[in-house]
Amino acid sequence: MQLTAYNVKTKEKNVPIKDAVITRTAKGGYMVQGNDGKGNKLTALVGEEKALAAIKAGTAKQGY
Repeated sequence: MQLTAYNVKTKEKNVPIKDAVITRTAKGGYMVQGNDGKGNKLTALVGEEKALAAIKAGTAKQGY
């Protein structure tokens, strides 16, 4: 399972997130934070199913 995000700095779509950490938002949603491997930070909102599947698959760490 690969988590992707939009890179605002370089305007690229579907950039793979490296060193992903999943956190919870104040309203109970799930957010993935990481980097693109070139020093740019990436953040994406994901659903509960995708977040839990990424943690279970080992592609992201649980940060909450």
